[in-house]
Formats: sequence, structure tokens, C-alpha cells
Amino acid sequence: MGKTLDEIAKQLKECDKKIQLIYAFNGTGKTRLSRAFKELVAPKSESGNEETDLSGKRILYYNAFTEDLFYWDNDLENGINPKLKIHSNAFTNWVFLEQGQEKNTISNFQTYINNPTLTPKFNEDFSEVTFSLQRGNDQDIENIKISKGEESNFVWSVFYSLLEQVVEVLNIPEESDRETDKLNDLKYIFIDDPVTSLDENHLIQMAVNLSKVIRKSESDLKFIITTHSPLFYNVLYNELQINRKKAGYLLEKNEDGSYDLNTRSGDSNKNFSYHHYLIGIIKQAIEENKIEKYHFTLLRNLYEKAANFLGYDKWSDLLPSDNTEAYAQRIMNFYSHRTLVNEEIKEPTEAEKQMVKLLFDHLIDNAKFRKG
Repeated sequence: MGKTLDEIAKQLKECDKKIQLIYAFNGTGKTRLSRAFKELVAPKSESGNEETDLSGKRILYYNAFTEDLFYWDNDLENGINPKLKIHSNAFTNWVFLEQGQEKNTISNFQTYINNPTLTPKFNEDFSEVTFSLQRGNDQDIENIKISKGEESNFVWSVFYSLLEQVVEVLNIPEESDRETDKLNDLKYIFIDDPVTSLDENHLIQMAVNLSKVIRKSESDLKFIITTHSPLFYNVLYNELQINRKKAGYLLEKNEDGSYDLNTRSGDSNKNFSYHHYLIGIIKQAIEENKIEKYHFTLLRNLYEKAANFLGYDKWSDLLPSDNTEAYAQRIMNFYSHRTLVNEEIKEPTEAEKQMVKLLFDHLIDNAKFRKG
């Protein structure tokens, strides 16, 4: 007999690990788990000040309902001035009105979209935001209704800007030295699947950035992250060294409606057939000649998994033994480094794209992957 989501939430709360990373297939109950955890840690206040008072907050969470704080006023009467309204709460008030993080929010937003000239503009009290395309001349396009995916990225950018500030404040060990005492009771960060609208390149970037913030956290703050994305899980798993912490889990729903949360010692390749997912992505990119920077990261990922499965000490032991080895290793290290997502990195050249095909074919042929 499995457990209820309330019991799973209690299990997560009682764990003393800094980070808990949970994989679950879509429809399993990740979002409901995040709500059950929130209700366990911080039941709704009867005082009526839950929305506006930051003091005493014990949990900061991001899930599908976070986006409900942002809603469109489409200016139906005139149809010319759509605005994204912000339902203010304790955290948005703090991050915008007190911390002035609108510039960081804009920068983060432009990191995760395909057109970095798409620019949010906040009104004076941060109760609404409009969007425009900044072309640097008289051709700016104002009052754009952005896509649902771009809207999700904007909401995440607000949350991420807030998260950076929270970690920075709580890293100061002496409470009396902190710029605010309003975060002193904060104990948990629960993040549920922030990747629904991202392509692989931006998804990797989000995972790397999120891992960086978590590694910076030196306080007692604990992080719980759930996802249905094998790629997002895998990047976090490697970046945060989840295997060493024994903090990777699989949430499963049983036929009777109960749940199991099982520890998984191994990355997503071992537990969720992730290597097949990688092979499919890289193969398609090669066939369509659409190799991008992140494919070098995925290729190295695939080499690492094959090396681990076959018992090699280093993934580079599987590289071709002729004079391409040094060049191949240099490229894969360069594109797989944490600065992968820096915009200054040039796009792959044709020769580098051919190297991806060469190394992919070499690995498939020599590691005996099934080619069907």
C-alpha cells in the first residue's frame, strides 16, 4: 500500500537534505504535491494578511498556480493596449517595491526567449507590465500581446530574481546584519516544473542557472524540485551532484490512487531511459542540419552515460583513438562548460557540426547502441 500526497509531503518535510530532486511523469501529481507541501508547512492564515505580509513566511513556491498571479487585461474596448496585470503579494511587493529587481527580471526574461529585444515595461507601482519590441529607432513596436510560452518565461524570471535575492539575504549568518528580518522564517523553496515552454537550449540554461543559485545558498534553506523533463532532471542531477547526496527520487502513482516516492541511485538515463531521449534529439539535429550549441552538451552527456555503463573511468576513453581526440575533447569541454549559455559564445561552425556527426556515429557504432 502506497502513501497519500499528504504523507509524501510529510516525508519531504522531515528529510534533512539540502536539495531533493523528484522526477514524475505528467499527470502523476507533482503540482498537487507542491500544494500539499505548502499547506503542511504554512497553512492558510486566518489573520487575512497572508498575501501582503512577508514576515513569518516559511515557504516560497513556484508551480502552475504561480502564473495565476499574472493575468491579461486585453483592452477589449479599444484593442490597442493589452497589459499583463500583476496580482501583488508579499513576495512580488518585496522583489519590486523594496528591492528594485525589475532590471534583473527583464534581463532574466530576455535570456529565456528567442528575441532578446522583447522588453517588459513596468508601471510605477508594478501592478502591470506591457511588452514592446525595441529596435533602437522609430520602428519600436509597442503594446505586444506575448505568447503563452513567453508569459510563462516572464513569470519564472520574476520568481528567479526573487530567489537570487532570498539566497543572498539568508546567506548572511547573523540575522541582525541582514538588510531585512522579513525572511528569517523562510525555510523551504519548492519549485514545480518551470520548463513547460522552453526549448532544449533554454531549458539547459535554466537548469544551470538554478543550480548555480542553489550552490550559492549557505543558509539552512532547503530546496525541493519536481519535473517531468528528463533533460531538466539530468542537468540538475549532474550540476548538483545529486548521486552523492542520494537525493534523487521517482514519484509514482499506483493503480489504487496511492503514491510511492522511491530513491533512485543513478541519473535519469538509468531510471527513465534518458539515453534514448538524447540519441533521438542529436540524431534529428544531424539529419536536419540544425545542430546548435546545446547539442555539444547533450553529446557529451551521452558519452558520459555510455562510459559509466561500460565501466570506463573517463568519458574521453570512448573518443576516437586517432588525431581527432584532442580536437573532439576540446570542443566538447568548451560547449559543455557552465559558460555554455553565455551569449558571447559563437555558433558552431560547419566543421564543428561535422564533428558532432562524427562523434555521434562513432559512439553509436562502438558502444553498441541499438540503432532501431
